[in-house]
Amino acid sequence: TGDVGYLITGIKDAREVKVGDTITDAKNPTTEAVAGFEDVKPMVFAGIYPVDTEDYEELRASMEKLQLNDASLVFTPESSAALGFGFRCGFLGMLHLEIIQERLEREFDMTVITTVPNVSYHAYTNRNPDEVLLVNNPSDLPEPSSLNRVEEPFIKATIITKSDYVGNVMSLCIEKRGEITNQTYLTTERVELSFDMPLAEIVFDFYDRLKTVSRGYASFDYSPIGMRESKLVKVDVLLNANTVDALSALLHVDNAYDIGKKMCEKLKELIPRQQFDIPIQAAIGAKIIARETVKALRKDVTAKCYGGDISRKRKLLEKQKKGKKRMRQVGNVEIPQEAFMAVLKLND
Repeated sequence: TGDVGYLITGIKDAREVKVGDTITDAKNPTTEAVAGFEDVKPMVFAGIYPVDTEDYEELRASMEKLQLNDASLVFTPESSAALGFGFRCGFLGMLHLEIIQERLEREFDMTVITTVPNVSYHAYTNRNPDEVLLVNNPSDLPEPSSLNRVEEPFIKATIITKSDYVGNVMSLCIEKRGEITNQTYLTTERVELSFDMPLAEIVFDFYDRLKTVSRGYASFDYSPIGMRESKLVKVDVLLNANTVDALSALLHVDNAYDIGKKMCEKLKELIPRQQFDIPIQAAIGAKIIARETVKALRKDVTAKCYGGDISRKRKLLEKQKKGKKRMRQVGNVEIPQEAFMAVLKLND
């Protein structure tokens, strides 16, 4: 007892070795492992996709190498209709996500697209109201007709700020569906605020906005306090009547209309014009809640008609209309890479 040394094992895959494993004698094995060690639980989930689909295997190798010296990174393969093959990754928080993305670019020279970060929800169906379905991706959510309820993770947020900025910080937290639980004046100048908030609301841009409203004079800390029931809906984005699964998001009912409208407006600016009209729609199930249209590039087909009968012009316009309609049915809309990132910055 008390000796320090090293072991040589025959383990081929480094992922099988976890920090906190108990090593015991093969002849006299112990029945109890050393207590106190748990697997890390990812809090924030996001999809990471290679910009070029041919780099998929290279990205997998890079992620596996990263995982060797960062045991808290969890990833599983997934595919998206819009982005091809990639990985669904679990992170400890938004900072962890940014570090992984930065390391992939610096150490492994991989340029990647990161989808909208979200958290892990618990869904319950009407058929089995006691059985938990884990929802890490908006596409995993059951149909609204069969859904009983959804629970989302809540956190206890502690913010320490100067007394001048209490109003700004409070209004930001209430906008993010937070409930104030405590307010303590540590000194005449300094206040500690405690809130119960949904984790999903802080994974987006909460920290940046907190620093903005407090001019940098706010420190933020949080700890998980379990799951609570919430009224959540899945908002899909449709381009030319096709769902773009990479832009789907699980949102609270109260925010769904606003965010759906903002998403459509943002995409309208970023999607280049085509030869045909592109409708951009936000939908909850089969119900369309917002719409914008990217207008078609048009040619003046009536330019050669000088004077003459109106029916001649009408005939040419009808012919053009039919062509546009046919084009729209077979047309494919290319989504620029900035469009996926822009959804993260809806408030800019």
